[in-house]
Amino acid sequence: MTACSNPNLMTTNPTNQPGETRAVVISGQPAQEITVDGCRAFVILPPQAVSGGRQPWVWYAPTLPGLPAPEETWMFERFLAAGIAVAGIDVGESYGSPAGRAHFTALYIELVQRRGFSSKPVLLARSRGGLMLYNWAVEHPESVAGVAGIYPVCNLSSYPTLAKACGAYGMTEAELAANLAAHNPVDRITPLARAGVPILHLHGDQDAIVPLEQNSAALAARYREAGGDMRVIVFPGQGHNYWPGWFQSQELLDFVIAQARR
Repeated sequence: MTACSNPNLMTTNPTNQPGETRAVVISGQPAQEITVDGCRAFVILPPQAVSGGRQPWVWYAPTLPGLPAPEETWMFERFLAAGIAVAGIDVGESYGSPAGRAHFTALYIELVQRRGFSSKPVLLARSRGGLMLYNWAVEHPESVAGVAGIYPVCNLSSYPTLAKACGAYGMTEAELAANLAAHNPVDRITPLARAGVPILHLHGDQDAIVPLEQNSAALAARYREAGGDMRVIVFPGQGHNYWPGWFQSQELLDFVIAQARR
């Protein structure tokens, strides 16, 4: 099930038809809201247009009520100042399901084929956005410049658990368990490693909601085994919270800008 609606998008126009653009505010930034594949999406363009090339961009997930949040403002401002756009699409609580991935593909086509965006965005996954972006990325490794994560979910068994996620997949818990390797980021990471996609995660060692060992650490171990380049910055004593260090990380900022420009 995908509920394509985000009341966090602050609109100035009460109606929105497919293909229509209207003004919104995202994390304090003037943005455009567009309808893509029946879902509400946002695009924040940098003040200076790209000349002589395609627009580099960061793909943020999850786009849900309250997300992107004001905490993302520091990052977004600096992405924009570096000439990098930010975009996302509300696919509801899809947990990386095939239905959610299809909406993601529609956004990619809209931005790359119709709006002149780069064919290789940097994916920025916060929390359960990891399920969404990784499950899309492993099926389109040639379309990813890099992946950055803020305590991202990489393991459905860890969060939200199969019992909660199975409905989004149109399966029973037992059916999802039997097919988990086809839908679990930590089990399907090899295509990104083969494509040479660099990854950077920030994670806390006290994260009780998205435990480090079952998520970023497990993904990193498998990614390196597959020959991939991945770095995990672990913050001692930090959990799944709104600590400013997650959202004002110079290491994450430098990584995203470098990969988007590459």
